[in-house]
Amino acid sequence: MMALRTAVAIFCLILSVSATGQQPVPSGLQASSAFSDARNVEAYEDPATPTGFDKDAFVRAVKETGVATRSFSDTGELAPGFYFITGVFKEGKNLKRLLRKLGKKGLEPGSFVNPENDLNYVYAQKFTDPESALRAAGNRLDGKLKEDFWMLIVDPADGKTFGTGGDDPLSDLSDLSSPNAPAARDSFDSGNDMGARRSADAQAAVQDPKANSTALLRKADEYFDKMWYTEAADLYEAALERRASDRTRRNMRRVADAHYFNTNMERALYWYEQLYEQASDQMTADELFRYAHAAKGNGKYARAKRFMRLYDKKVSESPQRIRRQDSEMREAILDNLRSAEEVYGIKNLDINSKYSDFAPMYYEDREIVFASSVDSAFFHTRRYKWNNQPYLDLYVARMNEEGDQLTDAVKFSKAINTKYHEAAVSFSPDHQTMYFTRNNFGKKLRRDKKGVNHLKLYRSRKVNGQWTEAEELPFNGEDYSTGHPALSPDGKQLYFVSDMPGSIGQTDIFVVDVLEDGGFSEPRNLGPEINTEQKEMFPFINGKKLYFSSDGHVGLGGLDVFEVAYTEEDGFLEVRNAGIPINSSNDDFSYIIDEATQKGYFASNRRGGKGDDDIYSFQRLFPEETNENAIAGVISDLITGDVIPEAMVKLLDENNIVLKEVVSGDDGSFVFKELEGNTRYRVIVEKGEYFQESADVQTLDNETVSVEIPMRKLEELISVEDGVRKLKTETIYFNFDKYDIRSDAAEELDKLVATMQEYPTMVIAIESHTDSRGPKAYNRYLSDRRAKATRDYLIRQGIDPSRIESATGYGEDRLLNGCDGSIRCSETQHQLNRRSEFIIVSM
Repeated sequence: MMALRTAVAIFCLILSVSATGQQPVPSGLQASSAFSDARNVEAYEDPATPTGFDKDAFVRAVKETGVATRSFSDTGELAPGFYFITGVFKEGKNLKRLLRKLGKKGLEPGSFVNPENDLNYVYAQKFTDPESALRAAGNRLDGKLKEDFWMLIVDPADGKTFGTGGDDPLSDLSDLSSPNAPAARDSFDSGNDMGARRSADAQAAVQDPKANSTALLRKADEYFDKMWYTEAADLYEAALERRASDRTRRNMRRVADAHYFNTNMERALYWYEQLYEQASDQMTADELFRYAHAAKGNGKYARAKRFMRLYDKKVSESPQRIRRQDSEMREAILDNLRSAEEVYGIKNLDINSKYSDFAPMYYEDREIVFASSVDSAFFHTRRYKWNNQPYLDLYVARMNEEGDQLTDAVKFSKAINTKYHEAAVSFSPDHQTMYFTRNNFGKKLRRDKKGVNHLKLYRSRKVNGQWTEAEELPFNGEDYSTGHPALSPDGKQLYFVSDMPGSIGQTDIFVVDVLEDGGFSEPRNLGPEINTEQKEMFPFINGKKLYFSSDGHVGLGGLDVFEVAYTEEDGFLEVRNAGIPINSSNDDFSYIIDEATQKGYFASNRRGGKGDDDIYSFQRLFPEETNENAIAGVISDLITGDVIPEAMVKLLDENNIVLKEVVSGDDGSFVFKELEGNTRYRVIVEKGEYFQESADVQTLDNETVSVEIPMRKLEELISVEDGVRKLKTETIYFNFDKYDIRSDAAEELDKLVATMQEYPTMVIAIESHTDSRGPKAYNRYLSDRRAKATRDYLIRQGIDPSRIESATGYGEDRLLNGCDGSIRCSETQHQLNRRSEFIIVSM
């Protein structure tokens, strides 16, 4: 299922409720009062015969547990009692399968036929005692009942069932061929061989040979457009399984995306594979990116690399492309992440529920505030249609002495929690001001013109020990979302996530200054070094580093946690992946850490958890090593000695993969920090009117290595010899009896290209020569081939052919030394004659 923080905080595609979605049921009594009300219900005269009790009070109490009830006009011979209905079928084909599954859990299941519609109803357990039934509803039969259910109450007092009178979400499935047939809200595992979780609609459709696939697809599209991805995926699966002709590119993309947005990476990968097999040449960059991430989410890293290369190629062809990271560099980083030593130990917390628990944040007196959709105790009344989970509230819990567990979780302030989502909180240094995320709503959810309900940031202040009514922040918008607040340690900067105008990707991290009067500066985007074309989320900043989650930087799959060091002098430095075991092939996010103790918390929906999203504690296994490895230098003019500001300086590894880029300062200086010790790097410097220069540097052990890089101006390449203007380059050499361009020759020719680009009217002539070995006629032929090869290389680098007047070979006619065959010469001496020269014909 979709990790719920994407339901709360994912902006772009994943964050909102459609205008056509059902409104949540208003919040009712708290768990304690609801259960007290139920316990005060009039006792039964006979526990085996449910008569003589207050029906209305009982129904209210059942409703407070979040369990729906249903009224039928005729129950046939069904005995009085309370039936926990878990499934509805058109025929009995799958009844035995579900009954066996429930029986293996220690339940006492059964089934009956509703005479109103001739449908088969499966119940997990029947109760005759109302108090026992109420308790069982609240604790889901002591946790044995994982499936969703509703309660059918048969009362012998009038021979009929009674309940809320609302629509049964599982029952009205008698005519799925009708476009108006209601859709099921709840889903459960049918045990099919694909492992997909089917809703009741999908269940009935698979079992009914007359079910209309077109109607299923219509309903699936409706759910998808509402962003109810669980139901949409179920119905797409049912429809595409039934009729192969419906496996169109559009439908397969939609079912793949529905699973992807719910982080069901196994089924997402299956459908992206089907999509690629059918229409590989039509896949968009977004589809390739999701395919690669679904592959990573299933541990298929080789396939993920392949499709990220295809994604890079597709993105590089787009005129809207913002940035591109070299595929080889990304793959090298990924390989390093997978093979790196684990430096943290992690532990799943006892407070985690089967729902979504995430976004921990430090509070006062060793407390943690976090978001959860567990709802209080075992009663939950409101469900968010994205993934059919209750809406989120804020909770507060205490850290134990070791800091590896949270205990005694209770709901946070009633002044903050509402009937909609609250999550992702940050506190001022004195804990008297809090910022948090909430749905945009007044008396009801507010939506933009497209029907999207966005998220907003709110602020509340504590007065006399109580949190005041929250006010929304001024940079919120009605057409975009803001959320995930993170205050700097001094409380002077507020970081947050948004898809507001000015965003680089789907969601970006922004920052505003918190002014002394309580106001805010204009939001500033943190820029392309941190934000990517994809999603950046959940920032957390302390005195040393900014932490955040992203699926745009190189990661292990889904959202990964990243860190970036921060200094007042240099700002944000290099973004680094937090590595295993903090990161996994699934979503890992909302990371916080105490730098002093190297302990902290984060959330993940990785395999092996207790619920959808779980909170984990972590502790560093051994002290963090300091890294003082750095390369620092100054860029200067070779002739004048003047420093050169604003030069582009790149750091490459031994495989010539660019690792970092900086721009030299006003004093010509640059620095690359936190490098590997005792490692060879290459520094390349580029500046418009200068030739590219480079230097090979070896780092030491926790030391800064200094380097000076002088640069030559392009115009200094021009010289006059015997009245003839020539381009001065290092000699262009060729191997014996060869005319192909060597790598060292290519570097020199690239300088020539740069000079000709600086002087766009320059016209040259190329003259090539050989040594004296071999026949004269052959040498003239060979030198002519060398001249033509040199000309062709320049043209391939973008030089217009009209700017090369001639390319002529002179053979051995113009030797530079006496090596004409009359004396013995070394190979070096002969090589001096195998050359090309460049004459400036006009400027």
